[in-house]
Amino acid sequence: MRVGLITPDAGHPLLAGAAAALSPAHEVVVLDPRDEQAVAARARADVYLLKARDPRALELARALERRGAPVVNTAAATERCQDRRGMAELARRAGLPFAATTAFASLDRLAGQAGDGPGLPGLPWPVVVKSRRSRKGDLVARVDDAERLRQLSAGWGEEPVVVQAFAPNNGWDHKLYAIGDRVFAGLRRSEMAQGDPEPAQPWTEPPARWTELTLRVGEVFALDVYGVDIIDTGDGAPLIVDVNAFPGLRGRPGAPEALAALALRRAG
Repeated sequence: MRVGLITPDAGHPLLAGAAAALSPAHEVVVLDPRDEQAVAARARADVYLLKARDPRALELARALERRGAPVVNTAAATERCQDRRGMAELARRAGLPFAATTAFASLDRLAGQAGDGPGLPGLPWPVVVKSRRSRKGDLVARVDDAERLRQLSAGWGEEPVVVQAFAPNNGWDHKLYAIGDRVFAGLRRSEMAQGDPEPAQPWTEPPARWTELTLRVGEVFALDVYGVDIIDTGDGAPLIVDVNAFPGLRGRPGAPEALAALALRRAG
């Protein structure tokens, strides 16, 4: 089999580990979407892993799909996870416990609706403000009052944003990652938490219903490799706050091997 990696960073630990697991029985080629000549010369493969989200990478993936090549994840599924408003609408239509999300044309427009009262119209403080387009270095911030909103607007005023009500939680983001039907898990200190979080133990075995929920997200979003950010709002009640296509899964034992096996299944 020949496996193509669509990425500008072939040394990423997950991809490098998967490539090592595939070799020497299979050939692995790298397609850096920034290098048109290299892409043209090496584009033929039995399956492609799309570990990039920029327009050139998505266009390359779409072109390969039009030729009938399997791409993991597809360009459409990858794009679906870039628009946080569309993400929330799809998730909630499917009955997933996703945070209610409202979109604004710009942060300035949102700030213009904030007085010095107890919150935004119909939404008390605190709130969570995020860039509408999910990408590296985007805006994700807890906002406790109008003054904080105006401070953010000074640097992000023209940014299209979404707003979610802040859901009280234990101060930890529960990170669930799926590669096919394999689910991996971990904890990260929440960017929204204030003060000291509740103690947390190493977390690799999520509750069965959270695993089932994660796999359901993959079905709804047509994803094969993805991450789901969940917070525990009390008594183990999960609330999904984000979905990511092809996250890094750094340091997750077994993840590179699971990715290699998935690539071969899709190629077959």
